[in-house]
Amino acid sequence: MQKMNWEQLLSLKRFGDKQQRARKAQDETRLGFEVDYDRIIFSTAFRSLQDKTQVMPMPIAIGARRNFVHTRLTHSLEVSVVGRSLGRIAGQQLLEKYPWLSTDLGYRFNDFGAIVAAAALAHDIGNPPFGHSGEKAIGAFFSNGPGNQYLDQLSAQQRQDLLDFEGNANGFRLLTESRDGIPGGLRLSYGTLGAFMKYPKASIPKKPTPHISDKKFGYFETEQTIFKALCRDLGLLQKSEGDLRFHRHPLTFLVEAADDICYTIIDFEDGINLGLIPEEYALEYLIKLVEDRIDTSKYRQLQSTSDRLGYLRALAINTLIQDAVRLFMEYEDDMMNGDQAFALLDKSKYQAQIQDIVSLSVKRVYRSQEVVEKELAGYRILSTILDSVCQALINQRNGNSTSYDRLLVQMLPLQYQNSKTSVYETLMNAACFVASLSDSAAVLLNDKLLGRHL
Repeated sequence: MQKMNWEQLLSLKRFGDKQQRARKAQDETRLGFEVDYDRIIFSTAFRSLQDKTQVMPMPIAIGARRNFVHTRLTHSLEVSVVGRSLGRIAGQQLLEKYPWLSTDLGYRFNDFGAIVAAAALAHDIGNPPFGHSGEKAIGAFFSNGPGNQYLDQLSAQQRQDLLDFEGNANGFRLLTESRDGIPGGLRLSYGTLGAFMKYPKASIPKKPTPHISDKKFGYFETEQTIFKALCRDLGLLQKSEGDLRFHRHPLTFLVEAADDICYTIIDFEDGINLGLIPEEYALEYLIKLVEDRIDTSKYRQLQSTSDRLGYLRALAINTLIQDAVRLFMEYEDDMMNGDQAFALLDKSKYQAQIQDIVSLSVKRVYRSQEVVEKELAGYRILSTILDSVCQALINQRNGNSTSYDRLLVQMLPLQYQNSKTSVYETLMNAACFVASLSDSAAVLLNDKLLGRHL
């Protein structure tokens, strides 16, 4: 039976390297996986997350007039912190199970924490503005909007890349895309890139199995070459000879668990802070999750809602971290063999409590009027921008640009201006430009295109 091995999975190799980097040769004051974290946090794409919706919309301009809610940036930072804890605890147990990783190769438990933290930090870096509806809006533009006119010029996979525009695939593009003077994008270590890939497959076949890693896709056709090289170097197991579908890097399950823990607890907390979920409901639901860990005397001394929530949140996150690591170690052999088919928290002993919290969040937060209104606006705004940008780039490619087209193309960042490529790559440039916009930037650009701001 084929099996992945940790020596390959913990690769410090970067794009352009001719050979592997040895862990024992690393500078302990600046480890390669920690460099990954730094490169992500200083990147333009990551910084733009400060003004991208997580769930609840909160334009920066009115932030001072309402309670705090999470943006993509604060969410990503918190996911990375949880991921670091997951990775470190799991790393300690993995080194006990495989002592040669430490004695022979020099790996430390902090390495696992650094990989998961960096991958978790980047997990939403490719998401469009306006929350998950942004992805759907881009897909809708090409499926039943003005972008449909271009589809007959594309291959099946190219069409699917656009019809199901995926933030995870766009994130992989941002992290790895070469540009003039910037070969290999951020040049992250292969270990971190592997942990980042939740769905190591192309856009087709679409959901070929119920396996968790087949749920979505993780790269666009434009990144197929680097994707194949990465999977080969990491030793990820290919699912079938007929298509490029691979089993996940095991640490991806910890990245996913960190995200699941944060959105379960913290989106719920946002709903409470905004008054969408009554405090008595919230405390009851959280207490059910952590009732065996509450220090009753301490809890009774807490006077404010924020203090009570903070205490219960910390207990809840720690409870789910410990349970996720337990599950990770229980199913680690299955992950290494490619037999792990579900997310860790799907088998949590707290699954019933988690589902109660998520169901209440869906009802009270995700379907609230404010969220629905933001999503509706996002659909219209992104469609307007995409229509103008696609038309301008395609006209430039075909040599029949108008003055308006030339002005619009000139306004785009340089990496999105190139239309001297295939129709697919031209359309992908347009879609990825739109995905790069923050919420406020998208609103402003839409207004400019409609002549509302001079």
